[in-house]
Amino acid sequence: MTGPHAPLSLLIDNDTGIDDALALAYLAACDHVDIVAVTATPGNVDADQVAANNRALLRLCGREDVPVRIGARAPLVADLVTTPETHGPQGVGYAELPAAAFPGGPGSVVGDDAVAHWVEAARARPGELTALLTAPLTNFALALRAEPRLPWLLKSVVIMGGAFYYPGNTTPTAEWNTHVDPHAFKEVFAAYEEAAQAGLPDEQLPILCSLEATERYELRPDLVGRLASSSGAEPERVHEDDAAGARSTSSNPLIRYLSDALRFYFEFHRAYDQGFIAHVHDYFAAGVAAGTLEYRTRAATVDVETEAPLLYGTTVADFRGLWQRPANARVVTWNDPEAGFAELVERVGHFARRYRNG
Repeated sequence: MTGPHAPLSLLIDNDTGIDDALALAYLAACDHVDIVAVTATPGNVDADQVAANNRALLRLCGREDVPVRIGARAPLVADLVTTPETHGPQGVGYAELPAAAFPGGPGSVVGDDAVAHWVEAARARPGELTALLTAPLTNFALALRAEPRLPWLLKSVVIMGGAFYYPGNTTPTAEWNTHVDPHAFKEVFAAYEEAAQAGLPDEQLPILCSLEATERYELRPDLVGRLASSSGAEPERVHEDDAAGARSTSSNPLIRYLSDALRFYFEFHRAYDQGFIAHVHDYFAAGVAAGTLEYRTRAATVDVETEAPLLYGTTVADFRGLWQRPANARVVTWNDPEAGFAELVERVGHFARRYRNG
């Protein structure tokens, strides 16, 4: 593992989601990361299912203490579109959710006050909290409406979303998160443009992990076996010749959960002619937020198309100042997937050993 790393307090907003689940398990495995709260935005599945998925995984990771909150239940303007074909009907592929994840069972507390929770936390701890946003930006846009000083109150913001000079994964030009709620993305980047105009330091501009960076994190089936080996569990084999829907037989519950979730993701990517792989977008964004993965950025002015039907949800980045508007984001231009996957295997594998050791 890389390290040591400075302690970090993290607010997470996600739409769990297979790659969101991998990111959350990874962050739970990071000793230096204090997860202050996990809030649910509708996207891959509806908000209640997102909260259930978060509850289940936090409980599996021994983090029942982390509050789980629900905010918006629909995008700001558009109708909600979910993606069961990508992440499965429950959002986590073939992984099974324990009954305790649902209302009435033990586990992390679920409330409907996600936006208020973010605002209160940021006001109480100015300059201390890092925000990780791996979902459509609906909740964050609402939080900025409630507290326009949020860009100054947060220490750092990391966003997974967008595509620049790169094909979209939902339409020919649009990435999934921005396509689900382009109006929220537009509001967020407008708020940061206004903040930049007012003198917000560059280091507090959002770090934007767009598709050209996240699709370099192309996870292959052998990594599941490496995770199992690192955890000390029995060998785990996931292969493209396996029958569709095959399940893990691992006795390690975290390895089994991740294996079953990722198998669905492998099968989805294969069905769309991308190979038996998984683009784990949100894991990379989580590593950026945690300070454990290497990357480089370039300042840009980012805007989002919300009107033109052919380009709905498309993000545009002006890297050259042609708009003569201040930069409102730092777009990731380079990363190191090989080192990043080695970090994932070692840290999550080490974390999963606790099941073997009781």
